[in-house]
Amino acid sequence: MSQTVPFPNGLPMDRDAGPFNPPREITRLREARPVSPLVFPDGHEGWIVTGYEAVRQLMADTRFSSRQDLGILHVPYETPGMPAATEPSPQIPGMFVAMDPPDHTRLRRRLTGAFTVKRMKLLEERITAITEQQLDELARLTPPVDLVKEFALPVPSLVICELLGVPYADRETFQVNSAKFMVKDQSLEEKMAAYEALTTYLAELVTRKRAAPGEDILSDLARHDDLTIEELTGAAFLLLLAGHETTANMLALGTFALLEHPEQLAELRANPDLLPDAVEELMRYLSVVDILFRYATEDIELGGETIHEGSTVVVSMLAANHDPQRFENPDTLDIHRKARGHLSFGHGIHQCLGQQLARLEMRAGFDGLLRRFPTLKLAIPAADVKLRTDMNIYGVHELPITWTETAR
Repeated sequence: MSQTVPFPNGLPMDRDAGPFNPPREITRLREARPVSPLVFPDGHEGWIVTGYEAVRQLMADTRFSSRQDLGILHVPYETPGMPAATEPSPQIPGMFVAMDPPDHTRLRRRLTGAFTVKRMKLLEERITAITEQQLDELARLTPPVDLVKEFALPVPSLVICELLGVPYADRETFQVNSAKFMVKDQSLEEKMAAYEALTTYLAELVTRKRAAPGEDILSDLARHDDLTIEELTGAAFLLLLAGHETTANMLALGTFALLEHPEQLAELRANPDLLPDAVEELMRYLSVVDILFRYATEDIELGGETIHEGSTVVVSMLAANHDPQRFENPDTLDIHRKARGHLSFGHGIHQCLGQQLARLEMRAGFDGLLRRFPTLKLAIPAADVKLRTDMNIYGVHELPITWTETAR
């Protein structure tokens, strides 16, 4: 049990078990040792956690820190052109996803009221209207078209822009720069340039909102005098990035998955009441936020192993969501499954703040797409779909689709 598991070229990212399942090596590792030592490309001896129960326990334990300034967080895959870290990353003001209590608590509390189930339900009608408008635009195009460009990306971008008070006319600015920021092997210079472009834009935006607040979430935040412009900018960056990247990839990859499971697609079309469960199952099955990182602040027992202080711990949400100890036949898409225990929104104090918003967007998106395009199909072979294995959020770069008729 003391032997480490070497991945000399970093964690496997090629989807050799198909586009929707974990890499085979990750599945084998979970079966053999759900909490396993891992030799990183830079030589660091850290850990990878792949079992559902162990991941859930880790995410609830704040001794596994989300901060990046306590010690070096080692990267578990090769990053060409990116030098190995020699010192901790500085903490970014407002980026509460990379904080621990009490800083995390103070900032997150400011936003909790904005994302309540009740407030999200009030937005449901507007989300449906935005979705239908974009479907109208899609129906006017001559197929084949790219679903990512024409539907999956515009819908969550429109929603999050409206919610945050970001002008939709500026969407190309944040979409292009957020995409550059999310590429795994992008050079440090390119990543920093994209980050600086985004934060410069957002700093100007929140400064204007502090001077003349409107009826949006960033204005609500800006009204709090105890938050600095730097903190407002960091929080805005996080909300904007998380608010469109994850849902956009779920809409595109989820459509790909349904088209590749025609019997499930037919059932969902015949019985739209299955949609809420289908959305939960798609989130479990696809797990677009695959990898998270934690830093051990002390020696911690987990899954019968001792994780030593200073270790970087890689958390595989995809492997946990495909754990047969928790989900029967986990590598099968089953829209009848009650998958509410999935970990796609995280667990513990960092559980996704916008999860209700994401659910509403996905329900509206899949419902409208399947209803309005009854003959929807891929325009290229499934094997030719470009997967986002090079990105920090999984999905497809493009999804060429076609149809022969549309319906209202």
